[in-house]
Amino acid sequence: MNPRSHIRLVVLHVMVFVLLLVLGGRLWTLQVLDGAYYKQFAEHNRIRDIVVPAVRGQILDDKGRPLVRNRTALVVSVDRTTLSRQPDGGRAVMRRLAVTLGIPYAELSARIRICGAGIKRPCWTGSRYQPIPVDDRADPKQALQIMERQEDFPGVTAQVQAVREYPRPQGAQAAQVLGYLQPITQDELNRRKDFKVTGFSGADLIGREGLEAEYDNYLRGVPGIRQVNVDSKGRVTGIASEQAAVPGANLVTSIDAGVQATVESSIKEAIDTAHRNGKHADAAAGVVMDVNTGRVVALASYPTYDPNIWTGGISQNEYDALLGKGSGEPLISRATQGQFAPGSTFKISSLAAAVGDGYNLHGTYECPGSFMVGSRAFRNFEGESPGNLNLHQAIVVSCDTIFYRFAYEEWLRDGNIHPVKDPKDPMVKMARNYGFGRRTGIDLPSEVAGRIPDRSWKLAYWNATRTSNCKHGKTGYPNEPADRNAYLTAIAAENCVDGYVWRAGDAANFAVGQGDVLVTPLQLARAYAAVANGGKLVVPRIARAIVRPDGTVVRRFDPLPPTELHVPQNVLDYLRSALAGVPVEGTARGAFADFDLKKVPVGGKTGTAEVYGKDDTSWFASFAPADKPRLVTVVMVSQGGQGAMAAAPAVDRIWQAIFGMHGQQPLLPGGVLPNGLPTFNPDRMVTTP
Repeated sequence: MNPRSHIRLVVLHVMVFVLLLVLGGRLWTLQVLDGAYYKQFAEHNRIRDIVVPAVRGQILDDKGRPLVRNRTALVVSVDRTTLSRQPDGGRAVMRRLAVTLGIPYAELSARIRICGAGIKRPCWTGSRYQPIPVDDRADPKQALQIMERQEDFPGVTAQVQAVREYPRPQGAQAAQVLGYLQPITQDELNRRKDFKVTGFSGADLIGREGLEAEYDNYLRGVPGIRQVNVDSKGRVTGIASEQAAVPGANLVTSIDAGVQATVESSIKEAIDTAHRNGKHADAAAGVVMDVNTGRVVALASYPTYDPNIWTGGISQNEYDALLGKGSGEPLISRATQGQFAPGSTFKISSLAAAVGDGYNLHGTYECPGSFMVGSRAFRNFEGESPGNLNLHQAIVVSCDTIFYRFAYEEWLRDGNIHPVKDPKDPMVKMARNYGFGRRTGIDLPSEVAGRIPDRSWKLAYWNATRTSNCKHGKTGYPNEPADRNAYLTAIAAENCVDGYVWRAGDAANFAVGQGDVLVTPLQLARAYAAVANGGKLVVPRIARAIVRPDGTVVRRFDPLPPTELHVPQNVLDYLRSALAGVPVEGTARGAFADFDLKKVPVGGKTGTAEVYGKDDTSWFASFAPADKPRLVTVVMVSQGGQGAMAAAPAVDRIWQAIFGMHGQQPLLPGGVLPNGLPTFNPDRMVTTP
């Protein structure tokens, strides 16, 4: 062997020795140093975690009747990730599934698209990594075909799941109150680290609106975890451990299904009546609430929709109808999200403000057919001139000119268009005392605040709209009819120059709930409740208790502390007396002609709010019994005409049903609400309190 070959052989031996040394060292590291870690990793490799969904809790009315419950359904879901791994992207699987389910292939494929810009429904709004439900009404035969032929349906599952159902007890729908469920999005999953994706479509939904959203954490429950042993091919060989799911708790509400159904049918009838009278009525709302506690007995909005539309997916046409102006935007709750000029119902605030500013509560005031506010005549409804009236009579017959005078004189004392350093603004301040211009605090999402305009608001609004006003003041509104174009152009030109000025007309309109004043029906109900209960501004509340399925009370929702109205008791007593006269001899006399006011006296006020270019907004706000108020009821009909013609008759029907007039069985005898909670028996049946 020559020296060169010998050297090569030595080098080869050294390399082999080094490799063996490295291999031995690595083996020692794996088995000794990191042995415990890899042993645990191997254990996890043969164990799979399966998240077991929790059944969502029910939403019940005050007597335990389910407004929302669950039904058992066979749900077929598709895993996009598994489909994407197929050679053809899963198209063959989807075609076979379409034949099995009897659903057109194009429609089935559309259901598993991820929603985004330019993609119309049906599409999937949740995470792209979740199984997507494509059919929630599969029959057992279809499910069996899918599960027995998994080689033909990779990524497709058929599982028995709980699906949301809306049974409409007593005919009550309450769609805007209940809200709806939608899949959790990927962004929400990223934010909510505690959220466990179950792979079950019904369990990976979250509340989007209404009570479903407000109390989602209680209703959802806690998913369970099942650990199963699997072999190298992923087949389950046994259960390693199991932590049972905790079902969601039930939400007991203060809603009475019977009263809710009555309010819903009454506002629908008010709309129909307005149409027969030639009005363009397009929306309505109704509220019934306990004057002392704020418990909401009914909260209705029109137009409405069937909440079952969300179950099993929703088409683009259906979704557009929920949001579209052509169908009246039924997704919006007019009771908490609708903002309207309140008209003469607002006078409970203006009267208190005037008395607080020094006007005699028991004085007599002239009620002419018109009153000059600066250079402009402000008129009573239809120019009526009933002569000299006290404030009691002014409320009963709804005299506007008395309140125009109060507001105008207060505006002058505050310095008119050149206000003093600290203007008193008694009308504005009293309106805020009544809770107008801010949210009531009801336990529903998306409540709006309404609007109480003042000098600062008008300046801010002028700054925001000045450019547009100046433009239209020059160019006009060529797409509008000639008379409307001339009017709007003149207003725009005036606002361009000094639209920030709080004018006498602003103050006068404010006093009778017109101009830029906007309130929600719920705000008005709370204000009238404060008059009825002696000056307590309650916080509206729908939830009464969270109760587990076995009847254990998790949490009670007691009435929240009210705030003081800061109106003297003698003024509130005077107001209640005046309002009690409205159905007897005032503007609501015709609407309550068939109501036994001796048996159940009702206090209330009509409101007819003018809206430029539209029919008047019809209002009636009331409480009963007037001598010992328990409940407040408010109805608003947008473009319904006079308050006495649309809203007041609807309130009359609601009170008749509540107190049981004309031989009806009373829904709430004496207007008294149940104190106790429904009893959940061991068999899960509910006993009415």
